[in-house]
Amino acid sequence: MNPTLTLATARRILSQLRHDPRTVVMLVLVPSLLMVLLRYVFNSPLIFSRVAPALLGVFPFLIMFLITSVTTLRERTTTTLERLMTLPIGKLDVLFGYALAFGSVAVVQVAVAAGISVTWLGLEVSGSLWTLLLIAVLDALLGMALGLFVSAFATSEFQAIQFMPLFVLPQILLCGLFVPRGDMGWLLNWLSNVMPLSYAVDALSHVTRSTTFDATLTRNLLIVAACAIAALILGAATLRRRTP
Repeated sequence: MNPTLTLATARRILSQLRHDPRTVVMLVLVPSLLMVLLRYVFNSPLIFSRVAPALLGVFPFLIMFLITSVTTLRERTTTTLERLMTLPIGKLDVLFGYALAFGSVAVVQVAVAAGISVTWLGLEVSGSLWTLLLIAVLDALLGMALGLFVSAFATSEFQAIQFMPLFVLPQILLCGLFVPRGDMGWLLNWLSNVMPLSYAVDALSHVTRSTTFDATLTRNLLIVAACAIAALILGAATLRRRTP
């Protein structure tokens, strides 16, 4: 990897996003608006504090998956990526450049959503707020990495969105958001154990309930980070270099 080429790719993506204000608004504000809606749907600070931590990870995960998969597919179908691969630039430089750009947006996205949830909506966090932000950012990065990966298997933007029921919805249903994972049948519990979002939700729930940074929390963070990196590496494997 060449840091200069990686940063150049990230700057190009951020420049494109700057000229697309509607996408920026969606990326930054939609998770916060969904949290506000959730707070007043329940109309109870106690219920909100129980459900909101998991959704602080789920909403950025979902939105970053959608935006990244569609944006990357657009660059594939317009041959932008193919032209890049004719240059002396590594595959990981391209993919990690995308990750750095969308990751920067994810930091802003999660910071705004968490800030509103804690200061306005009454979300109570027993642990460190910085740990909460770290976990939520890792969730967003995981969604981004999976979006980069699945864009290789779609031929249209509509088809990219169709991958959401395969890669995203099962994780949301089995992550413990609706039913505790321990109460699921053995098959569903096993499936939840191999899905990275489950560990992210467990980590978020731990931070809101406890002040300790124990081995289980560390393990959950490492699993989510490792899955995001693995998705990026698999995404790099789908890029094909052409000779100019």
